Amino acid sequence: MAENSTDHLWINLKGLPYFRALLRAVEARFYDDLPLHGKILDLGCGDGHFAATTFTRPIDIGLDPWKGPLREAAGRGIYRLAVRGEGASLPLEDQSMDTVISNSVLEHIPDLDPVLKEVARVMKPEARFIFCVPNQRFTANLSLARWLDRIGLNILARGYRAFFNRISRHYHTDDVLTWENRLKTAGLRVVDQWDYFSPEALACLEWGHYFGLPSLFSRKIFGRWNLAEKKWNFILLEPSLRKIYINEKPCSNGAYSFYIAARV
Repeated sequence: MAENSTDHLWINLKGLPYFRALLRAVEARFYDDLPLHGKILDLGCGDGHFAATTFTRPIDIGLDPWKGPLREAAGRGIYRLAVRGEGASLPLEDQSMDTVISNSVLEHIPDLDPVLKEVARVMKPEARFIFCVPNQRFTANLSLARWLDRIGLNILARGYRAFFNRISRHYHTDDVLTWENRLKTAGLRVVDQWDYFSPEALACLEWGHYFGLPSLFSRKIFGRWNLAEKKWNFILLEPSLRKIYINEKPCSNGAYSFYIAARV
């Protein structure tokens, strides 16, 4: 992975809860080495924050089923066109996209097969589908669950894993083989893949769901995750996050997986 001068951590930290900022910063850094070609679809663009803070070129289409986040995405100026639609019935012509990206979206979709078939349909023969998802280690690596296992409270550990997956709104936390088979059924194949987000980074995300509640209240009341988007506001938190961010590389025990797929 090439070094890049973009400070993805700070860019995300000032606009997101700190635990989500760390994950998005690590993912954004991967895109520094991935040139995006031709006409691009952002599948499940949400509020557009990731695209607006990661990419320097305009994205042709941002698609999402939710009206509120899509309105916010349209206002960021990163998408040439913001479209409300479902992944299982993309309002696009056959073989019309050169690149499809989907950042931490597919794990939230109960029925993936129709979505993946639609992605394959709209991809040109040489197109790439770039996406990331949590994998089977997401729940296995949860720090509280591992501690409960160590002291013999396995039933509580299983319950906590199920609880955390539920509050994360995950329907899929699958291994590489499952994804390879799923993509193959849709007419796609994996051309590159790596795992990332170490247990240390996952612990930050895990406990951030609880310690980051003030950010949620700020978002609900004031419409922004952090009231003061200044470095002094993160003076106690930023050094420890940066240490994790700097050391995060693709790793065999990562709780997330990054995929690059092509049409068969």
